[in-house]
Amino acid sequence: MEKLTAQEEEAMQAVWKVGEGNVKSFLENMETPRPPYTTLASTIKNLEKKGFLTSRLIGNAYLYKASITEADYKKKFMNGFVKDYFADSYKELVNFFVEEKKLSAGELKEIINLIEKSDPGEGKH
Repeated sequence: MEKLTAQEEEAMQAVWKVGEGNVKSFLENMETPRPPYTTLASTIKNLEKKGFLTSRLIGNAYLYKASITEADYKKKFMNGFVKDYFADSYKELVNFFVEEKKLSAGELKEIINLIEKSDPGEGKH
């Protein structure tokens, strides 16, 4: 999957928020400062060409919707990010945040608790 530009990601956030809509509805759901309408329309067309959006013509207007969920995009983006910047190691990613003092000991304990809850077979080897 191709990584999106910041402008494309911002547009996709609006699409995911709206669900299905036209360029105007996406523009209304973007944070300020909003891009000009024509810029967003161009970005939406590019996202459609890249396969991130599908469209259908209703009357004389196109309605667009995402062809990938936000969760799937995040998962693929994070997997690529960890692979490219942290030698495909989530441990290295966490270590980076610890070294940068972005994660506290308490937050790490919360993460460990989440991991233990999601893996009921842990420790039963």
